[in-house]
Amino acid sequence: MAKQQQRVKDKTSEGSSATFSRISDEGAVNALVEEFIGRTGGRGEVTQVKAKVLVGKNKGKSMRRNVKGPVRIGDLLTLRETEIEARRIKGSFGRSA
Repeated sequence: MAKQQQRVKDKTSEGSSATFSRISDEGAVNALVEEFIGRTGGRGEVTQVKAKVLVGKNKGKSMRRNVKGPVRIGDLLTLRETEIEARRIKGSFGRSA
């Protein structure tokens, strides 16, 4: 039984290290909040903003991100990754039907 538990423990540690290495390839990256898009989340506790990446391989890229907590235009965000962009809010402004 001890061998079986050991195998399970090894598999879980392998999976978490693979995820961690994928996220931390570049390290933390700073981004500047350029635009306020809207509120999202079940109770409106998340703000969707457009942020411009300041350093790293995606420098200059402007992307949508979800931010929990207070945020204003001109604030700096620290992003763990810059590959994935947040989904557009349903019924967001500026859409032509």
